[in-house]
Amino acid sequence: MPVPSVAGTHRPLLREEVQARLRAAIVDGTLAPGEQVRDVDIAHWLGVSRTPVREALLDLAHAGLVYTKPGRATIISPIEPRAISEARDVVAAMHRLAALAAVPRLDEDAIERMRAANRSFTSAHRCGDIDGAHAADELFHGVLVELADNDAVRTVLRLYEPVLLRAERAQFSSKLAELSTVRHNLLIARCARGDAIGAAQVAESIWTHLVTDLDTDVPDTSGAEKHTTQQNEDPRA
Repeated sequence: MPVPSVAGTHRPLLREEVQARLRAAIVDGTLAPGEQVRDVDIAHWLGVSRTPVREALLDLAHAGLVYTKPGRATIISPIEPRAISEARDVVAAMHRLAALAAVPRLDEDAIERMRAANRSFTSAHRCGDIDGAHAADELFHGVLVELADNDAVRTVLRLYEPVLLRAERAQFSSKLAELSTVRHNLLIARCARGDAIGAAQVAESIWTHLVTDLDTDVPDTSGAEKHTTQQNEDPRA
């Protein structure tokens, strides 16, 4: 869908906030694969100047979520199996590192937060609530990332995790969600035992399995993106 035309509240937004809003819009499909967007429209929508928008788009381009053709609007990248596979190894490695650092610091409160998030995830997917399931999944994995307290890990995940989440959302199903619940429970069990190495292995496998589960069904939108781009391009450009 097009960038919303209603202007946002006019207050200063940091580059990271703009990036987060755009990233969320790409992941949830508000900004669809192949869609052309202009920084002036995004700035109006978010109620900011064009400078933080351009900076945020540059960061998202590095992550492969958007790309820009010289003299033309920025385009939301298609969902491509190759991009998903490339992001998988990076994201999985970051979650492995987070688990190794976090498990020795875990207390019962953190374990319970993981359990609660997994219960919310299970409940949401049973109701077909994709937004709720993704929010709960983020809370679940966020416990270890938070306790790891590694800025480099957080930065890399912020850039590349959305590439996987967008594909997961496009192929959300009860089967995938049930598999995630089982793997979440296994990770919780390893964490509760204080098994940092075992937890790291499970944390990594959750993301590698996600891509494996999606491999045969990932919707390659590159063809649709090309068609949309051709339709939307200004013939005078």
